[in-house]
Amino acid sequence: MAQPTIDHRSADFALLGHEVLDGLKKVFRTTGPVVIFPASGSGAWEASLVNTLSPGDKVLAFENGEFARLWAEVAQRLGLEVELVLCDWRRGVDPQVVESKLRADPDVKAVLVVHNETSTGVTSRIPEIRAAMDAAKHDALLLVDAVSSLASIDLRHDDWRIDVTLAGSQKGLMLPPGLSFNAISEKALAASRAAGLVRSYWSWQPMLASNQSGYFPYTPSTNLLYGLREALRMLSEEGLQNVFARHCRLAEAARAAVRGWGFEIACERADEYSSVVTTVMTPDGHDSDTLRAVAAERFNLSLGAGLGRFKGKAFRIGHLGDFNELMLAGTLAGVEMTLIAANVPFQPGGVDAAIELLAR
Repeated sequence: MAQPTIDHRSADFALLGHEVLDGLKKVFRTTGPVVIFPASGSGAWEASLVNTLSPGDKVLAFENGEFARLWAEVAQRLGLEVELVLCDWRRGVDPQVVESKLRADPDVKAVLVVHNETSTGVTSRIPEIRAAMDAAKHDALLLVDAVSSLASIDLRHDDWRIDVTLAGSQKGLMLPPGLSFNAISEKALAASRAAGLVRSYWSWQPMLASNQSGYFPYTPSTNLLYGLREALRMLSEEGLQNVFARHCRLAEAARAAVRGWGFEIACERADEYSSVVTTVMTPDGHDSDTLRAVAAERFNLSLGAGLGRFKGKAFRIGHLGDFNELMLAGTLAGVEMTLIAANVPFQPGGVDAAIELLAR
């Protein structure tokens, strides 16, 4: 990313544009288009909505975490009618609830689901949700937030018949924030031609037209695209299945440590465990933000905050992207030292449990 910024109308840039656009299709597991916006994941949220829906359209959303709640708020501010289903934050979106809600309301135009809820460490079962939509014989679009799952957890845009999969650059793609993505199905493209929400910057059509020749309709984040090209090459060299397996292995070790300390993992279902972040419930009477402050001040260790309903009650251990066994072992050792320094009671042996698993 430290290379000089080339002319974004040059032949060299077109080569870069084609390489990253083609490479993203492999990561999203799609043969359809993937659009890149110079934006954070919040931009990808808005783009997914304004390109497919019209004012007053009804959408079905599920508040099973802080980012799911925030996405629903974006939809409300855009003038959409949002039915927000309040959920247990320690579980993913329930496919049976999706089916029953859709059977009861033929007017729903889109279903919003966060694949991996970063605030809770819970992964929703997208294939089962797609099957529930089919069982309800409902024609709603399926919009999936994959900001923290893309390139880290198994995700199949085409096979799972997702209509818009959105993501950002700062998680599994190992880059700084600043790029956002929409992978688009044929059904979503058709919907965009009739959608009535106002859009200009976020419009897919000029992007898709320019992308055909490797360019963008306005100034792109050229240096982040350099980084994206390298990230896609790294993922290809390791192999996506190996990337997913590595994340699963590291997550299993993190959970082993949490159990060894005698703490609760926020996620209650084993088939919904996140491979990219483990949210840990702190013991009663101990504030997780105080614990995090000790980690930062004493050991220069940054632990994720408890968000929304989990504020002060949980902290998060991230284990995604360019991350390996030794880095995780160091992180877990830092957590254990923090527990001692902060006088938070725990059972010894958590780090040993993780190391034994990793060594095997």
